[in-house]
Amino acid sequence: MLKKLTTALLACTAFALPQAFALSVLPEAGVSLGVGTKEQYAEAKVLPRTTIGYKRADRDQYGNQNDIYAKYNVIGSKVQLLGGWRNNIDDQASSTSFYGGIGVAAPHILGLQPYATYVKGSHFAETQAGLNYNIAFGWGLNINYHNYMPEDGDNEHGVGAGVTFHF
Repeated sequence: MLKKLTTALLACTAFALPQAFALSVLPEAGVSLGVGTKEQYAEAKVLPRTTIGYKRADRDQYGNQNDIYAKYNVIGSKVQLLGGWRNNIDDQASSTSFYGGIGVAAPHILGLQPYATYVKGSHFAETQAGLNYNIAFGWGLNINYHNYMPEDGDNEHGVGAGVTFHF
């Protein structure tokens, strides 16, 4: 009941105060919190070029997956190297996996910023392409397409939306 109420409240917030989640490429910020259609995350910039974070993803066929990850800014925040550890990978040869990848983002145009990410682990690959929109006062909206490709099992893909708060 509480989970449904929280989800409904966050969904209403997503439509009222629209930005990003998952492993999207974010603007420079100290701490970011986000919730989306199937993910929640929290991340913090710990060094001028390094951000660490935690993400929980709800996979339809594969249960809830937890990521602990880092992003390293190679060219500003426009090109980032991504790396992390994922656990609770149901129906896979191993229930944990280290992964690495890359995130790229275009410059902001009228508050909009397109981005794409790709990560590859020993038992999965995942891509995401989306559009971030900065509203105001640290709030933003994200619309994206994601494709989760496990080594064993069916791909999961779809369109998602979410909100982020940067402070």
